[in-house]
Amino acid sequence: MKSLRFSLYAVLVVTATAFAPASGADRSAQATAEIKHLMADYRQAVVSHDGARLSSMFIDNGSTWFNVLSDAAYARARAKDPAALKVKHSSFRWFANIVSTSHSALDPEHGDVHILTDGTIASVYFDFVFLIDGKPENRGSETWQLVRTSAGWKIAAITYSSDP
Repeated sequence: MKSLRFSLYAVLVVTATAFAPASGADRSAQATAEIKHLMADYRQAVVSHDGARLSSMFIDNGSTWFNVLSDAAYARARAKDPAALKVKHSSFRWFANIVSTSHSALDPEHGDVHILTDGTIASVYFDFVFLIDGKPENRGSETWQLVRTSAGWKIAAITYSSDP
């Protein structure tokens, strides 16, 4: 009788464990892997000049895109044009159009990537160098705000410092 109770108990424990929801750490690890995949897809869309694919990675309505010049870059811009802006607001559609129409080789390199997520929302912070025809044309730090939709991870906002 004791061995039957132990066997039933063991079956219940194994069954409950097998069907238990993923822990927070498991969800975060899975989300982190998915976000790294999104970042790789983003880079590949830019490299292959696929603006439509790039656009599909963003929340269609409400996404924001900010370029913030470094102090040195802002001083250079103001020397050329006193009305130059330090903070420029745009959209992913503007960038997707550049990606689609450029005849130059484009390559956004991302390094020192930090991902924070609870599996539902995420923040990604990294350093970048944007290469055009193999030459660094811009560099800085970049942050993405992500949301997990029913269709997977989408970019809600990009803000980046810019030191061309």
